[in-house]
Amino acid sequence: MNTTDKKISEVLAKFGEPMAGNVWRVQGTAVIYHKTLERIAAQAKVAFDEPKIIRAERDEAVIQVTGRMGERVEWSIGEALIGVNYRVSGKQAAYVYAMAEKRAKDRVILKLIELHGYVYSEEEADEFKQGRPGYADPHVEVEKTEPQKGKVEASANDGKVEDDLKAKIKKAKTINAVTDLMLHADTQKTLADLPEGIRDEIRDFAKARLVELGWPTKKAA
Repeated sequence: MNTTDKKISEVLAKFGEPMAGNVWRVQGTAVIYHKTLERIAAQAKVAFDEPKIIRAERDEAVIQVTGRMGERVEWSIGEALIGVNYRVSGKQAAYVYAMAEKRAKDRVILKLIELHGYVYSEEEADEFKQGRPGYADPHVEVEKTEPQKGKVEASANDGKVEDDLKAKIKKAKTINAVTDLMLHADTQKTLADLPEGIRDEIRDFAKARLVELGWPTKKAA
């Protein structure tokens, strides 16, 4: 495990969140789920001040958010501009204010827990979302002919894929081995092809294995 991954793993462990299943990589950049940051903020009792609207246009919003965790105070800016850093296609509704707020809050949370610059929120850029395990573009219509048959056949093997991956997790003898397995490109691709419910079960199984191996360590706690 490299220095960056070690830092991310140790900080997340303080809040009961394993790196495995919560973080993935997009072209070498570590990315974390927005929902994971929300759980961390709730556990850390992060309090947000009323946001300040810096720019309010039909297609653009810029919002400043300030967050407090104990005596620490951090602020950041969230921006969302349709067609520039916020992609909207088809009949999708554009929520520029909500996106700007989410980006600002995620940045503030990462600053408060001292992970800013080590890992980015999935909301930061479209390529981060599109690179996450199991991502499917809701605006791309699936062809409902022969390819759909292949998808149904693949679903019948989901149980075997799940069992195989759980066996690999169980076989891992160290915390780092489990984390490296879950972050491996092949594992990420496997997870991407599985239904969300099964992915969550595998993530929970990996977390249970980490706990079994002594995670979080005393140093990380």
